[in-house]
Amino acid sequence: MASDIAPEDRVIQLGTGLAALPKRLLLAHARGEVLFICGAGVSKPAGLPDFRHLVLDVYGELDASAHAVLANLPQGASNQWQPVNGELTDRQTAEVRRFISGDYDVVLGMLERRLDDQTHGGSRVRRTVAAILRSGAVNPAAIHKALMILSDRGAARTIVTTNFDLLLEVAARRSRASVQTYSLGAIPRPSRQPDFSGVLHIHGALDRSADRTSELVLSDQDFGEVYLRRRVVPDFIYDAARLYHLVLVGYSANDAPMRYLLNAVAADGKRFDDLKERFTFTSTSDLVELEDWRGRGITPIQYDAEDNHRALRATLERWAALSPINGKKALVDTALRRIVRKDRRSAKDVDRDLFDHFFRRDTASERARMSSLVSEVGAGLEWLDAILKISAEPERRRQF
Repeated sequence: MASDIAPEDRVIQLGTGLAALPKRLLLAHARGEVLFICGAGVSKPAGLPDFRHLVLDVYGELDASAHAVLANLPQGASNQWQPVNGELTDRQTAEVRRFISGDYDVVLGMLERRLDDQTHGGSRVRRTVAAILRSGAVNPAAIHKALMILSDRGAARTIVTTNFDLLLEVAARRSRASVQTYSLGAIPRPSRQPDFSGVLHIHGALDRSADRTSELVLSDQDFGEVYLRRRVVPDFIYDAARLYHLVLVGYSANDAPMRYLLNAVAADGKRFDDLKERFTFTSTSDLVELEDWRGRGITPIQYDAEDNHRALRATLERWAALSPINGKKALVDTALRRIVRKDRRSAKDVDRDLFDHFFRRDTASERARMSSLVSEVGAGLEWLDAILKISAEPERRRQF
């Protein structure tokens, strides 16, 4: 990496083929100042549908004629595409057009009003959604485990999700970590205290008992209620963005939940200057889409989408394994021993950056331990000099 890059703009690859993570984000995480927000893409590897496919599945259960049209839509159908099916009513056709536009929350609201003439937990639409999700995945994916490790900020584990499933909780239990589930109005107010903890379902969570109704934010009316009328989610997100660097995982810029979340953050970001930097993992290489993220006040972190987004999962797993909070010190030690086999000048930029990061992020006692380790394996004077320079940095500079 070029030496003229400003420290705050430098990135680190924690392994070959992994996403390049901004140093400032890694250091913020080491200080316990990162809050992950998880979308449907996190649970897809476990076999659960994203919002689009959830809507398709609901129509498959409740409206066969409309489902036949929706299921045969060409991939990437534009707003100009017109469904041709004389059997659909005007209301069904309106729903199809909204589906083509990607307004899945609006589609579910329209379907619910047409079939049930009500928008509460007992509607057929909501019962069907709950049944579909319950019949899906029961085992968390590897990404759930990695995120639960990364959600540990030292005194508490805290993670936010717009998903209804409880796979993050299952992943935590299987890792022998205890976390509480909070949903909608029961979610604790953001703070840096240990009581701000748990898996926080800002759009609702499936009740653990299938016999009870789950309060879920599904339709356009639901989003209007919690985002506009009651402002439950915008107020939560704004408070969280003042205290933590928000990191979005499992979203695309056009996801319905993401539109509401981004609008909530972006609106406050223009009025206040105390919001921390926000990030998102994205597999897009489209320059316009990347600028779209930046224009909404979100810094994109790119990764390769091949092999079902393997690079994203591997990046989060590696980050979790190397975490100074609850990672594996043996892996850090192994990396340090490997790096210092070469003198600092001939080492790769990524190795020099990783070495510096390990020392910059940690406590004085841990730096002393690692210094002793690299000295024992014969680290050259330039490596030891780098340690001294990092140790002498003012605390405020260590943010980068």
